[in-house]
Amino acid sequence: MGDALVPLLLTLKVASVATVLALCAGVVAGLALARLRFPGRDVLDALLLLPMVLPPTVLGYYLLVLLGSRGTLGAWLDRTLGLRLVFTWQGAAIAAAVVAFPLVFKAARTAFESIDADLEKAARSLGYPEWAVLLRVTLPLAWRGIAAGAMLAFARAMGEFGATLMIAGNIPGRTQTISIAIYEAVHAGRDDLANLLVLLASVVCIALLVAAAAIVRRGHLAVVPV
Repeated sequence: MGDALVPLLLTLKVASVATVLALCAGVVAGLALARLRFPGRDVLDALLLLPMVLPPTVLGYYLLVLLGSRGTLGAWLDRTLGLRLVFTWQGAAIAAAVVAFPLVFKAARTAFESIDADLEKAARSLGYPEWAVLLRVTLPLAWRGIAAGAMLAFARAMGEFGATLMIAGNIPGRTQTISIAIYEAVHAGRDDLANLLVLLASVVCIALLVAAAAIVRRGHLAVVPV
């Protein structure tokens, strides 16, 4: 059981951090594309959804080039902060966040677009500034869709394999997430461990999907992954 708990706990930590990162970026991007009209908006929308359709290994390669010791961002982080993300659980969290981001972005955008604009106009007519309209009207009305997207993102982050493996590698106890541990167990012929890991991952993901569906149903929103 101990062999299964270590990658499970690491996966939960990675998925939690990844979900927070994806949630922050996804809500901002979803609000911007739901409210703003500008040239190239459709192109930007396609780019933001790209992690959903790119092969995970391709996405992982892009991240490795960017965050590696010779990459633009990776070299800067290493030089200025002494921070290296490759072969760390933090790197795995960033990779999982990038993969999960489109789910939050799409859900948040759909939630914001479903809000009756007259409600926001009414708040402005009462003298509320834009930040107050956002906090007191927009976000409370959109929170169910955003929460559903966050749960789907968490489940996606839990199951991430390719990009995470490219960035973080397969270091037991440090970067070996549950999906990588399953792959390793199968190749090592440890079917009992693989079955236990699969069961644990399935239970957590099914619970999240059921909760997300319940939130969407109660909020009368149709948030469907593309």
